[in-house]
Amino acid sequence: MELNFREIATASMVLFAVIDIIGSIPIIIDLRKKAGHIQSEKATIVAGLLMIAFLFVGKEILNLIGIDVNSFAVAGSLILFFLALEMILGITLYKDEAPETSAVVPLAFPLIAGAGTMTSILSLRAEYATVNIIAAIVINIIFVYIVLKSSGKIEHFLGKQGINVVRKIFGVILLAIAVKLFAANIKSLFI
Repeated sequence: MELNFREIATASMVLFAVIDIIGSIPIIIDLRKKAGHIQSEKATIVAGLLMIAFLFVGKEILNLIGIDVNSFAVAGSLILFFLALEMILGITLYKDEAPETSAVVPLAFPLIAGAGTMTSILSLRAEYATVNIIAAIVINIIFVYIVLKSSGKIEHFLGKQGINVVRKIFGVILLAIAVKLFAANIKSLFI
């Protein structure tokens, strides 16, 4: 197992698109207004640990309930597909209750390390080396931390339209990745 920068870049883009921390800036700003403070360090550390733990024990959990990684990857590709549609079309297919505090729970889970992120991590594990996925997680966690720390400045800089453009660009990338992931794993289910 050696570092493959192409795998790291692709996995980083997938996680970046799924975590969608830029698209979550309005939620983060709302949390900051309600609670007055966001625990950026705590939220990013907990989210990172959750993602890395799921990378290692997620497959075992699936084996325990009798699901192979390829089936999970196909299911994950469908979730990524619908997440991408949400981002591109500006619609909400999945509605979650609005978090009420800025504690670790609404930030680290489900906002940063939510179901889509966990599904993506296991889907990526079906295709990429673990070391490259860990590197992608670390890159994203660093980026998440920077965004959490400077969410007000980013919102002011990008503006509402800028955030919408970034969401749509990453939605298209995520859609393409979902199609590729589906195509790569669907064959093994019929063998």
